Amino acid sequence: MKITITGSLGHIGKPLTTGLVQKGHAVTVISSNPERQKDIEALGAKAAIGTMENADFLSATFKGADVVYVMETLGADSFFDRNLDFIGAINKIGTNYRQAIQQSGVKRVIHLSSIGAHTDKGNGLLAFHYNVENILKQLPNDVSIKFIRPVGFYYNLLGFINTIKTQGVIATNYGGDNKMPWVSPLDIATAIAEEIEMPFEGRKIRYVASDEISCNEIANILGAAIGEPDLKWIVIPDEQLLNGMIAAGMNPKIAAGLVEMNASTNTGALYEDYYLHQPTLGKVKLTEFAKEFAVVYNQ
Repeated sequence: MKITITGSLGHIGKPLTTGLVQKGHAVTVISSNPERQKDIEALGAKAAIGTMENADFLSATFKGADVVYVMETLGADSFFDRNLDFIGAINKIGTNYRQAIQQSGVKRVIHLSSIGAHTDKGNGLLAFHYNVENILKQLPNDVSIKFIRPVGFYYNLLGFINTIKTQGVIATNYGGDNKMPWVSPLDIATAIAEEIEMPFEGRKIRYVASDEISCNEIANILGAAIGEPDLKWIVIPDEQLLNGMIAAGMNPKIAAGLVEMNASTNTGALYEDYYLHQPTLGKVKLTEFAKEFAVVYNQ
């Protein structure tokens, strides 16, 4: 099949591209970075250099594809752009995808969404996934869409490294002994590849998770991996986390959205729909990710 994927060679895009090429598919990878072209071609894929903000480019690149895989992202520094309307910018990318899919004639779409996309209330920054799902649902009914909803990414835990090194703890506004789902990008890539080769019909939702484990257990496992067996995960007030993010230069609206997202993790509200459609867990467990965490921690 001819498959076009967005997201360049990121945490999901690289293993997804590698796996699809190995299965004999003709893969085109969209990247905004011209320097990525050589890396994309080295995997046996074709590079298309352009941006998610350009609907005409997307339409031309999607044309002729049997399946397109779409995801939304902004630059690495976007959270610290105080003038950025984050939700508005992501909604615009979703609108561009809708336009490009319709203009290109593509009939099979896989969209990387997220846990929390079942609602636009109480989920903080994740509301943009709800928005984009609904933008894509405006496509004609003959366009089949599979919405992939992963849970919290393991690699988000890397964001705690500085706090561990400076304060000796993991500190955020959720935690405790309640188990919650986490996911490896490798298992997400596997799920997407499976869905590409399965029949498309109507609109489908698939949650993806690798492990279900509590924050206190995570602290024990990561602590052991980095030689800090007494590492603790502590829960701090929402306001303390919010003030810390803003003091670090984060866009206040984005910071508030992240705090609300975390709070919904703590109450369990974020996972209500997940547990109604609980998936079979993937292969990559937290203990495996802990090795990767330790490598980054010790760099």
